[in-house]
Amino acid sequence: MSQTSNLKTNPDACPLAKKCGGCQLQNMTYDRQLRWKQARCEILLKKFGKVSKIIGMDEPYHYRNKVQAAFGRTKSGKIISGVYQSGSHRIVSVDSCMTEDEIADKIIVDIREMVPKFKIWTYDEDKGTGFLRHVLVKRGFTSGEVMVVIVGSSGYFPMKKKFTAALLEKHPEITTVVLNINSKDTNLVLGDKEEVLFGDGYIEDTLCGCVFRISPKSFYQINPVQTEKLYNKAMEFAHLDAKSRVIDAYCGIGTIGLVAAKTAGEVIGVELNPDAVKDAISNCKRNSMKNARFYCADAGDFMEMLSEEGESADVVFMDPPRAGSSKKFIESLAKMAPDRVVYISCNPETLARDLQLLTKKGYKVKAIQPVDMFPHTNHIECVVQLIKK
Repeated sequence: MSQTSNLKTNPDACPLAKKCGGCQLQNMTYDRQLRWKQARCEILLKKFGKVSKIIGMDEPYHYRNKVQAAFGRTKSGKIISGVYQSGSHRIVSVDSCMTEDEIADKIIVDIREMVPKFKIWTYDEDKGTGFLRHVLVKRGFTSGEVMVVIVGSSGYFPMKKKFTAALLEKHPEITTVVLNINSKDTNLVLGDKEEVLFGDGYIEDTLCGCVFRISPKSFYQINPVQTEKLYNKAMEFAHLDAKSRVIDAYCGIGTIGLVAAKTAGEVIGVELNPDAVKDAISNCKRNSMKNARFYCADAGDFMEMLSEEGESADVVFMDPPRAGSSKKFIESLAKMAPDRVVYISCNPETLARDLQLLTKKGYKVKAIQPVDMFPHTNHIECVVQLIKK
């Protein structure tokens, strides 16, 4: 079925759905989207056990707390900002998006209107000329704090003080403004160098009772409303108490590990991205958690090392990327033989593949709970409880 055909059947469809391609299920009402995702999970996962009813959103709009917009010009010279059309580098002009935070969208539109007044040139990818490449806005839904990141092709931004002052006058809710410098010919939005133009250079937000520091580069769950539901379900599956020893594999900035550390005796987190590990350590201090430690390593290597040293764990949380887990990780997990494994997946296909391996290694699937983290897109999150046979 063509996902963007038949948009007429959904009266609430976004007018940009065909052009943008970011929301593949816009042809369906939200209720039908949930049924489609449920059926998808059942086709792939029901051989392992009963698939519970998907947890949807009460308000499936404007849920994204992070919004990034590319800036450019049309042939006639008009400044545009928005998203790259799916699979291309053509910018689709967006003023408001059904999935993005409304405050973030307004800030981006206002910056677009300020650009000509401050004689700022947008970046031209083909020629490698101009300054403004992207604007990234992150908002803490609980804290209300707002970060604006201006991504420029160089550190030369002549009117940055006046520009920042004018932006803060329009949007006093902004708590920090950062200039990020990306001079490389790359698809990555952010470069390595940063200059704080206003505020602390980061914002904070609360998730499941823990406070997390969010810097321009740090990964933070995009839909905090559904993340709380997902993590609460993961904690319910983990059956933690003061004696539990927990490993949080693929731990990112420590979100799952620190939520677990409120109940568990000891938490060990492992993550390959060094920036994320730094964030996890500072989040640990920020929440005064004395029972959590974080290490920078490949999850498979780390588990192998722990099992060789005779270390054990009661619960392992695994939250791998879309490609799923590695065979090495699953082998070393089986060697360590924790009582419970809680697998958080963002791709039911690779989840099915990994569950096949885990069930051969002496684990039984006890519960499968899909959660709709990204309404209107074809992405599906699942949390699975596995028990050692």
